[in-house]
Amino acid sequence: MSNLTATSPAMLASKASSSAAGTSADPRLYGPGRTVAPVEVTGSQSIIRSLEELGVTDVFGIPGGAILPTYDPLMDSDQVNHILVRHEQGAGHAAQGYAMVTGEVGVCIATSGPGATNLVTPMADAHMDSVPMVAITGQVNAGVIGTDAFQEADIVGISTPITKHSFLVTDADEIPKVMAEAFHLASTGRPGPVLVDVTKSAQVAKTTFSWPPKIELNGYRPVTRGHSKQIREAAKLIQAASRPVFYIGGGMIKAEASEEFLALAETVGAPVVTTLMARGAFPDSHQQNLGMPGMHGTVSAVAALQRSDLLITLGARFDDRVTGQLESFAPDAKVIHADIDPAEISKNRTADVPIVGSLKEIVPELTYSFESLVAKHGRTDTSAWWKQLNRFRETYPLGYATPEDGKIAPQQVIEKINQASGPEAVYVAGVGQHQMWSAQFVKYERPRQWLNSGGLGTMGYSVPAAMGAQVGNPDRVVWAIDGDGCFQMTNQELATCAINKIPIKVAVINNSSLGMVRQWQTLFYESRYSNTHLNTSVTAEGGEVVRIPDFVKLAEAYGCVGLRCERPEDIDAVIAEAMAINDRPVVIDFVVSRDSMVWPMVPAGVSNSDIQFAHNLTPQWDEED
Repeated sequence: MSNLTATSPAMLASKASSSAAGTSADPRLYGPGRTVAPVEVTGSQSIIRSLEELGVTDVFGIPGGAILPTYDPLMDSDQVNHILVRHEQGAGHAAQGYAMVTGEVGVCIATSGPGATNLVTPMADAHMDSVPMVAITGQVNAGVIGTDAFQEADIVGISTPITKHSFLVTDADEIPKVMAEAFHLASTGRPGPVLVDVTKSAQVAKTTFSWPPKIELNGYRPVTRGHSKQIREAAKLIQAASRPVFYIGGGMIKAEASEEFLALAETVGAPVVTTLMARGAFPDSHQQNLGMPGMHGTVSAVAALQRSDLLITLGARFDDRVTGQLESFAPDAKVIHADIDPAEISKNRTADVPIVGSLKEIVPELTYSFESLVAKHGRTDTSAWWKQLNRFRETYPLGYATPEDGKIAPQQVIEKINQASGPEAVYVAGVGQHQMWSAQFVKYERPRQWLNSGGLGTMGYSVPAAMGAQVGNPDRVVWAIDGDGCFQMTNQELATCAINKIPIKVAVINNSSLGMVRQWQTLFYESRYSNTHLNTSVTAEGGEVVRIPDFVKLAEAYGCVGLRCERPEDIDAVIAEAMAINDRPVVIDFVVSRDSMVWPMVPAGVSNSDIQFAHNLTPQWDEED
């Protein structure tokens, strides 16, 4: 999961604005490219003025002592809207959600010590999933750093392994330059989180603010143009392959290259698989789309990778959840691997043709090179390959069984939500079974329609990320599809949503369990359910239902609408009721069967060829057509 093209939409706007104004702004400068004459300010005012000149309109945060000087001038800003969250982790995930739906840099703010360390999980999450984010934290006075001062934590040292870069600012004069560099780093090359830690002494010091600052970062030059010779070599492999498959990762979305890839895919005519982070990069309705590969991917997608003779890997990183047992992954395939991050090339699987650069530039050139080869030499017949894959697709489609306990099938809930909301909605999942069902049973037709915590797998991601997504896309319906376990980790942000009139819709897939862990206990631990029962919907002796907590009452306590659905025949009506409410958040407690499992499944540590489409049932790979 790589790539944001080095020229993001915001930077394109910056260039256009600068050109129109006749200025000579650095093309690396994020934002509208205005010029500000020198003016005397405090360091804190310099932070807010920098955010304004960088084009920031929304930030998520919570104040505390070491960042308090910056919250004072923030109150006077007409441009920067601050949303007061209830926990710093919520601020970080909200910034992620905002970035994921808009393509812009998300911004979060916290104080020193515990405020900053509460951002560690969102920063790690953004780092794993290549999300452009800038986290601004307060730090104790420069003179007491290292003395274990009150609420001191070395957040730069803590965050260095989980950020693209971390800055410690002790000199107020450095603030505009550091802020500009932070946004450039976060948004270009392989995007990711950047920390700006500013001492309290730098915030209160007098300084001079002017714009634009001079960006240095002399060693940072992301390569965006793919090597033409390598692209031509890739086109030769594609033209000669009889069993090619496009393996598409989240980098395709980060690069804003989905439209270009659609043209390439249709020109080549090869099957396409989209990873968990790439859902929506290629329309699910397209005949060439075989679905998601990997541990819980479709049989046809997994088979395509395993049996291919060429993997055309674009913006993916050969994650273990896709490859399964690495040494047995796609054993007969040559590999084309294109990615903005050179560190990903041949990291897990050796690339026969490595291409470093932005997919926004590589994909059209690859299309042109392939068309030129076909015009000269014709194309290789792939009809037998498609016949084989279509048999797998028709024989082993995604599906689910009606629960034997008579309760709702969770997959049905997610299907119904998708039917009611369609592809223009945004879907944000937590982590676990409901995440996989959401990836499987929602039809994704466009980029930035699907948000989830892919690499880190952060429980508690959904509600605050949906909040950020709704702020970034106020005119879209935003569904947080969450589990009863995940929901209890960050549901305090419902208060933020209610107060700020952020009308997210939350579907709690309530199986009264840590569902994915319970599934593994069922399959691999002889149904020994150690510490996975959550008691969120329990029928006691005498038939009384005990709910700890009662999610409907909890929603109402937070100023939201709370609904409950316990019968399959009520699903449509309850969803329709939620869809009709647009002035506040809605929480629906969907009480579902706790015995429902995610299928297909590749058990950990085995070959993808051993995928099971149901318990102990493996596809018949070689039956005659």
